[in-house]
Amino acid sequence: MLSSRSSSVALHDYLSPPISQRIWKSNGRRFKASDSPKPTFVLSSTHTRLPLSSRALTVAIPIATSISVLLWTTPVNAGFLSGFTGLESVPGPQLPEIDFLKKWNDENQKKYAEFDSRFKQSTVLKELLEKSKLNKERNKREIQDKYCLRGAEWGVGDCSTQGMTAEERDTFIETLKKKIKE
Repeated sequence: MLSSRSSSVALHDYLSPPISQRIWKSNGRRFKASDSPKPTFVLSSTHTRLPLSSRALTVAIPIATSISVLLWTTPVNAGFLSGFTGLESVPGPQLPEIDFLKKWNDENQKKYAEFDSRFKQSTVLKELLEKSKLNKERNKREIQDKYCLRGAEWGVGDCSTQGMTAEERDTFIETLKKKIKE
């Protein structure tokens, strides 16, 4: 916006010295800014400086409000749902019973019960349970033997080789290794 020097504040007033003090050099010749017919870009004065007390108030009021909210807050209550038991406690509507589906469901339940009892009494299940018990005992023994061998090699635990001669220790560890491989 091009304007004259009325109630407006020029942009260059903030960035450079007054016009009377500005001197330019052009081709070795000195001339003043007043000699030059250059246009000046001017901003209208929308920002006016507030007095010190007004500026202090614009800063102090938000800070005081924030501090008062932080210091004097009360605990929040659950609100209108605090006494509500929830949707789970409300029983659903009673659905109509269809005779055909009820009979079919009863027949299926009887079949499943019969199949379960037959399977529990079958020889296959009994064999699998026996194998499972034997495997559990065998695995337990193998794990104990591995820990015993490790303890003998390190010289700690129930299978410690402390107090044995080097020859006794070596034969003991060899017998443990053979036992584990079997």
